[in-house]
Amino acid sequence: MRTRMKKGLALILAAVMGLSLLSGCGSKTPATASAAPSASSSVSPSASSASPASIEGSMKGITLKVGTSGLFGPFSYFDKDGTTLIGYDIDLINALQKVLGFDIDSNTIQAMDYSALTTSVAQGKLDMAAAALCVTDERKAVIDFSNIYEDSGLVVMVNAQNDQAITSVDSLAGKTVAVEKGTASHAYATKFLTKSTIQVHDTITTAYLSLEQKKVDAVIQDGPGAAFYIKTTTDTHLKVVGDQFNQGQSPYALAFTKGFKYVGQFNAALDQLKADGTIAKLEAKWCK
Repeated sequence: MRTRMKKGLALILAAVMGLSLLSGCGSKTPATASAAPSASSSVSPSASSASPASIEGSMKGITLKVGTSGLFGPFSYFDKDGTTLIGYDIDLINALQKVLGFDIDSNTIQAMDYSALTTSVAQGKLDMAAAALCVTDERKAVIDFSNIYEDSGLVVMVNAQNDQAITSVDSLAGKTVAVEKGTASHAYATKFLTKSTIQVHDTITTAYLSLEQKKVDAVIQDGPGAAFYIKTTTDTHLKVVGDQFNQGQSPYALAFTKGFKYVGQFNAALDQLKADGTIAKLEAKWCK
């Protein structure tokens, strides 16, 4: 029996590590969340229909360890000073904190690469992560998610200086396509672009650079990320061709360590931020 348990634990750990960008699990409620008193600790994780009055300040006195990537504009990235985190997800965390009243450990949102971020959530080193994390059935088995707060389709990016007849995702057969490891783009390319050569990059930055240098024919990326890169990169030759695709398959949600008991409060707060127009304002500010 003990041997079986060890094998089971090893398989679970391997699955968690293998999920890379968008994975993570934890079998225990984070100590920082369970040790502090909560005005509404009786709210269950499924209580997303809680009224606004019941959640205002309901997590006052609760301290959470919160993480993000800092690598994926416009959702979370570093400002020009190189130290200040800004973006959609940073504004969203601040808005949720204002509604719920929780504290952030050391008043610092921890920034790390996606692999370390999701592993930290998996191991309970972080209570929550907001980093444009996608929800899949596979990932829900090892990590808790909030309700979806944003959805994104994928787009094809090309170099305008390349003499390539690429007009949409349907014209990528025989082309070399760069994607970021562990992303929805990577999963899509692996499954559907079987007639293309897929070049996998550890970061989207090097994928963009490869396309700028004409080392690849195209990049597949989330729509908001592609738009942000083109908007903010001086003298870029990259552009988006065709329509968004794979829509509905890249929903963004907050990620929590498994067993986190305040998912209900966060869902109710997200509902409130949608109803009062905050989410729409974040979309207009960061995604247009």
